[in-house]
Amino acid sequence: MTPLRPRLPLGLLGLGLALHSGHGLADDSVALAPVRISDVQDSGYQAREAQVGGLHSASLLDTPAAVSVFSRQLLDDRQVRKLSEVLQSDASVGESYAPIGYYENFNVRGFELNAASSYRVNGQTIAGEQNVALENKQQVELLKGLSGLQSGVSEPGGLVNYVTKRPEDVRSMSVSSNEQGERYLATDLGGWFGAERQLGLRANLAHEDIRSYVDHADGKRDFASVALDWQINPNAVLELDAEYQHREQYSVPGYQLLGGNQLPHGVDPKDHLAWQSWAKPVQNDSLNLGGRFKYQFNDNWNGTLSASRSKVVIDDYSAFAWGSSEGSYFGSNGDYDIYDFRSPDDTRRIDEAQAMLDGRFDALGVSHELTVGTSAQRRTLDQRPGYNEWRGTGNIHTGAPAVEPSDKPIGSSERRLDSRQYGLFFSDRITFNDNWQTVIGAREVRLDEKTWDQNGVAGRHTRQYQLLPNAALIYKPQPDTTLYASYAKGLSSGGTAPWYASNAFEILAPTLSRQLEVGIKRDWQGMSFSAALFQIRQAYQYARPDGTPAPTYVQSGQQKNTGLELGASGWATSNLQIQASAAVIRARVQNSDTAAYEGHQAINVPRLRAALQADYALPVPGLALLGGARYSASKYASSAGNVEVGGYTVFDIGSRYRTNIGGYDTVLRLTVDNVLDKRYWRDVGDYLGDNYLFQGAPRTARLSASVSF
Repeated sequence: MTPLRPRLPLGLLGLGLALHSGHGLADDSVALAPVRISDVQDSGYQAREAQVGGLHSASLLDTPAAVSVFSRQLLDDRQVRKLSEVLQSDASVGESYAPIGYYENFNVRGFELNAASSYRVNGQTIAGEQNVALENKQQVELLKGLSGLQSGVSEPGGLVNYVTKRPEDVRSMSVSSNEQGERYLATDLGGWFGAERQLGLRANLAHEDIRSYVDHADGKRDFASVALDWQINPNAVLELDAEYQHREQYSVPGYQLLGGNQLPHGVDPKDHLAWQSWAKPVQNDSLNLGGRFKYQFNDNWNGTLSASRSKVVIDDYSAFAWGSSEGSYFGSNGDYDIYDFRSPDDTRRIDEAQAMLDGRFDALGVSHELTVGTSAQRRTLDQRPGYNEWRGTGNIHTGAPAVEPSDKPIGSSERRLDSRQYGLFFSDRITFNDNWQTVIGAREVRLDEKTWDQNGVAGRHTRQYQLLPNAALIYKPQPDTTLYASYAKGLSSGGTAPWYASNAFEILAPTLSRQLEVGIKRDWQGMSFSAALFQIRQAYQYARPDGTPAPTYVQSGQQKNTGLELGASGWATSNLQIQASAAVIRARVQNSDTAAYEGHQAINVPRLRAALQADYALPVPGLALLGGARYSASKYASSAGNVEVGGYTVFDIGSRYRTNIGGYDTVLRLTVDNVLDKRYWRDVGDYLGDNYLFQGAPRTARLSASVSF
């Protein structure tokens, strides 16, 4: 019986040998120079396993789903701070209301993720209304498509999972700055303690003085995390994680269509719409706690108990640009209304517990890898009745005059949502022979959800039972190749009606979604290749136009997205590693009872995206050239499909230099994003019933140094 704690140095050494040699782990004939082994041991774009594709960590090659993994090296080389900077490396992902200074939102495969259910840390659900810190993350995983088996209520687009760093002997410090004078300092400290080194600790600390390229959009961030691993005995291990972040930054409103049908022109991405001196930074305090106890009963059976809490408190006092005298859009001449928006003490909390048993056995001539478990989750939302008070008028070309803030009082906090979810689940991988496998699973969800309006009046009370099946057939013509076909059913949280709707702020009932997918994966000569063809259907939710200022927010018809995804990652040559992806998506609204919304591509979903990240080792020892490119075809900026923004290609360059200074291993990095200073609209989606347009960042540069002691 082997201890549960993995022997990290040997595991990483084996992975490094495989990646560098361009062959599988079975190739024992390759001899590498010691310095090259060291380089690869802590680097690489290619991943072999992920947690997010199933109920526990599994081989990507044998996972019958489309999964992208963003490694620690990619995060370091890109010098990323936010999830948007990570996910731009995947062509299936787009931003969907991600203003500077606010928490980010995304769409995957053309469907928006939900902050209530689409984000996890180590497989445990967190409140997504936060920009999760990356300093203590080993990798970021993205499951594209339905995840009902893994998480119950979730969006059909996908699931993001952050994997935290585990304890190891490490002492490092990083500093960085950008052309705006940003100040950033982070430390990573860890080690194993005790007579038998059975207790491991790791702490990450970071402080950032945020300096934005947008005027009046600076801020600051403080972050702290602790990870603890306790090898209680050879069969039992306890893992604990805690992370806290305080972030504050002035938020930057998005543009809207001029007159409802024209794009703004000649605007500077550095302009801060509706800026007022009395506005305050958006403050976001987030706490994520998680614990897992793992016990190995014998060589074949394991048990896991886990529990987590995630809490986010948001204080938003902003000067906001929205609409004009012409309607819920900017005026034809560029005018917009200035609002005093206040939503303090917006508190969101998720508590979750899970028990799981997994094991291997043979029965009826076939082998089984069975996982069974149960889970419970409670999600609450407490809000004050915030307001949005008109204060004056500005213009996108001439700016915003100084206006007085509102003196309207803010009411007390009230419970808006109490959602309880209970689940029973199982998944069984049945192996018939060397070529054929099937994965059959399901989660029975019991949902008990209550809502209240802003006046504390009880609203919807939903009690629902739903069986969410997931089945896949896998064919392996050879050990390094997998073909699969899968079906999944999902349950998603209902949307929230916009403030101007007749049913303002009403949270609609959950909706069902369904997915069919076929795919192929292959590991070949140091590279991993994948292709997936999918179709997803979900109920369409929108404010139905009826000629009145207060339309009703409804669920009507469906959105059907069909697409093809291609991916490649790993060592293309002994000196070049890449991560590349492309996605072609056809997104259509059907039977919505609003003819203008049908028969064309859905809003903010381009038909084609592509992304590439590359790392080339130059002949100079320790020096590498970094590069990237992002392409997006044109996309519609209105649900009616009458306004289209052009496509764009953005190029990034950078370098990495590993050296030794004063006896300490040091890494210097320089990145320049959007090196050609391209002007483009990165996000033209809708949010709570309104359409917004956000410009892409201009040319930006960042320089960092990391020292290991």
